[in-house]
Amino acid sequence: MAKKKTNGYPWTFCSLGGVVRVNITSGEDIAHLGELDQKLWTVLSCPTKDLEIDERTLQLIDTDGDGRVRAAEVIAASQWLSSVIRDKDAILKGESTLRLDGINTDCEAGQKLFASAKQILSNLGLEKDEITVDEASDSVAIFAKTQSNGDGVITPASADDETLRPLIGTIIEKIGSAVDRSGEAGITAEHIEAFYAALSDYAAWQAEAEAGKEGIFPYGDNTPAALAACEALQDKAADYFMRCKLIRFDDAVSGAVDISAEKLGEIREKNLATQSEEIATYPLARPTKEGILPFDGINPAWQAAFAAVKGLVLDAAFPGAKGITEEQWTGVLAGFDAYKAWMGAKKGEAVEALGLDEVKALLAADRKAELLALVDADKALEEEANSIDEVKRLMLYYRDFAKLLRNYVIFTDFYGREKGTRAIFEVGKLYIDERCCDLCIKVTDMGAHGDMPKLSGMFLLYCKCTSKAKGETMDIVAVMTDGKTRDLRPGKNGLFYDLDGGDWDAVITKVVENPISVKEAFWSPYRKFARFISERIDKSAADKENAAVAKLQGSAGPGAPAAKQPFDVGKFAGIAAAIGLALAGIGGALALLGNAVQKMAWWHWLVLVAAVILIISGPSCFIAWRKLRRRNLGPVLNANGWAVNSMVLVNILFGKTLTSVAKYPKVKLDDPYKKKTPWWRKLLCWLIALAIIAFGVGYFTNNLKWMGIERKPKAEQVEAPVEEEAPAELAAAEEPAAEAAE
Repeated sequence: MAKKKTNGYPWTFCSLGGVVRVNITSGEDIAHLGELDQKLWTVLSCPTKDLEIDERTLQLIDTDGDGRVRAAEVIAASQWLSSVIRDKDAILKGESTLRLDGINTDCEAGQKLFASAKQILSNLGLEKDEITVDEASDSVAIFAKTQSNGDGVITPASADDETLRPLIGTIIEKIGSAVDRSGEAGITAEHIEAFYAALSDYAAWQAEAEAGKEGIFPYGDNTPAALAACEALQDKAADYFMRCKLIRFDDAVSGAVDISAEKLGEIREKNLATQSEEIATYPLARPTKEGILPFDGINPAWQAAFAAVKGLVLDAAFPGAKGITEEQWTGVLAGFDAYKAWMGAKKGEAVEALGLDEVKALLAADRKAELLALVDADKALEEEANSIDEVKRLMLYYRDFAKLLRNYVIFTDFYGREKGTRAIFEVGKLYIDERCCDLCIKVTDMGAHGDMPKLSGMFLLYCKCTSKAKGETMDIVAVMTDGKTRDLRPGKNGLFYDLDGGDWDAVITKVVENPISVKEAFWSPYRKFARFISERIDKSAADKENAAVAKLQGSAGPGAPAAKQPFDVGKFAGIAAAIGLALAGIGGALALLGNAVQKMAWWHWLVLVAAVILIISGPSCFIAWRKLRRRNLGPVLNANGWAVNSMVLVNILFGKTLTSVAKYPKVKLDDPYKKKTPWWRKLLCWLIALAIIAFGVGYFTNNLKWMGIERKPKAEQVEAPVEEEAPAELAAAEEPAAEAAE
C-alpha cells in the first residue's frame, strides 16, 4: 500500500485485481470522502434493489428516490454519519449495536439522536445504555403504547374521551384509514373533513327530496322499484310499438313483423319450457295496427316482468284499463324524469348506510373540532418522532455503510474471497456439469444483457431459476472459469443455491462463449478437427445410405431394370494410370522421408513435434492467454444497472477461485458395466508399439555417434582393377595381326 495526497488529503492506495484503487482504512477516510476525485472511484452509481445489503439502507441514502445510489448521495451520507459518531473508526466494523455514549453530542444533530435513542429505549421498556438496529427499526413496538407520535394520524387509542373512540372507528369504516406509526389503522385531518362533508351533503340531498316529494316520487316509496321495472321492459315495449306502426304503414307486412308458424315450428318438437330464451326474442305481444299493448296477451317469456310494471305503475296510473297506447307508455316513462334527476345529483353516498336519522344526529353533535384538535396534538410531536426515525437511519448506516463502501469505492469484498467475503451483487452458487460456479449475479433485465456481456471476455451461463418452495423465479448469470465447455448448452439443467441455502432448479437459457482456460484452448484445435472429421464421416455415411435406399427403391419400382453399362477399356486404363502415378508419388515421398529419417538426430524429432504442436495450438493458446488476463466483470455489472467506473479484472489466478471442478480419488475399481476393449484392438496396439521399437532400434544402431560410440569399419578388400572387355568386333580384327607378327 502507498499513500498519496489528492486534493490535500493523504489517501491510501493499493493494487487490487490488477488495478490501483483507493483504500478506505480509517474513519477519517470516510469523513473526507467528498474530497476524493470521483475519477478514482470504482463505482459511480448502483441500483437500490436486488443486492445483498439491507434495501432500507440504500433507500435512505437514495434521497431523490430514483432507485439508484449515486456518488454524491454516498458522500452526503458519509458526511452526516461521520459527524454524529464520536469514534469514526468504529464505522468500519459494521456492528449492529451502538453504545449511546458513542453518539457525538457535541453537535445539534447528535444531541437529538441521543435524546431520541433514550426515548426509544424508554418506549420499549428497556433500561440499558446501548441500542441495536432491530430496536431502532421496530416502529410498531416503539409507538405501540403512545397516544401521539407525530405522524398526524389518530387511532381510537388516541382519544381519552370514550365517546370519540367509536366515532373514529365509524370514520375509518365509511371514509377509509391511514396506517399509524404504531401499526394501527387511523384517520387524518383529511379523513375527518371528508366524513363531515359527506354528512352535510347527504343531509342536504335528502332535504331536497322532502321539499319536493310528490314531484320526485310519483309512486311514493315504490318509485325506485317502479322505475327499475319499467326500465327492464322499456326496450321490448319500444320494439312492440314499432311493429304496430309498420302494420299501420302497410298491412302486407303484418305477417313479417309478427311471429310466424315456421318460427314456432322450429322448436315445437323440443320441450318449450326450456326454450324461454328463444321465446323471449319474439314480440312482446301480437302487434296490431291499432297499436295498443294488451294486458292479457303478453309473450309468456315476459309475463313476469310485465306483471311487475302493471302492479307498480299501470294499475295506479290507468286503473281498470285493458291496455295502453304508445303515448300513454311514453308518459309513464317521462314521470320518472324528476326522480332520475334527483338521483343523479346524489351526494354523500359514503355515509348513506348510516341512515338519515344517524346522519342528522352526528351533524347535531358536531365533534369535528375535537377530532381535529387530536390531530394537531399528534402533529405537535412530529419533530420528536422524526428524530426517532433518524435513530433508525443512524443504526442502518452504522451497520451497513462500511459494507457499501467496500463494494462501491473499492471492491475488497469481491476480491477478498479467501477471507470468505462476497460482493453485494452476488446471489449464490450454481452446480452444473461437475462444477460449482461461485460467482453468480441476479439479472434484473434480460433485455439489457444483449451484446454488453460479450465485452467481458468471460464464459457466461444465463440460467432461469425456479424455486417451488418459494413459488418464485429469477434469472441469473454464472461465470465459468474452469473445466470443459463442450457439454454446456441451452437446455442443460443444474442446481442453484441462494445465499440462504435455498435450492432452485436451474436451466441454461443462453451461453456467451469466451476462452475458459489455456488448457481448453490448447486442445480446442484438435477437438474442432476431430468434430469436423466426425461430421464429414457422418455426412458421407448418410449420403451413401440415402443413395443405397434410393437405388433399392428405384429397383423395386415399376418399369424394367436399368441396363448395365458396357465395360469401357479406355476409362479403365485411365484409372489404372492415375493409380500408378499416385502410388509412384507416394513411393517417392516415402523414399525422401526415409532418407530424411536416416539423416535426423534424436533431438530433431523433438523439435519437429514441438514445432507441429506450436503451429497448431500456439495461436489458440496465445489468444486465450491474452483474453483470460483481460477478463472484466464491468460489462456484466453495467448491463445490470451499475455505473462501473474502473476495470474489474478477473485474471487467470483469481479466476481459478471462482469455479471449482470435481476431483475424484485415484483408485482402481472393478466396473462390471465398463466397455470392454476388443482383442483385435489390443493386438493392433501391441503391433504398433513393436514397430515403433523396431524402428527406434534400427535407427539408433545406424547412428551411434550421438552416444559417443563409433562403429568399427569392416576389413578393407583390395579389388584388382577390372579391365574393360573390348568390343567383339575389335577383338576379331586384332587376331590376324597378332598371328602375322609371330
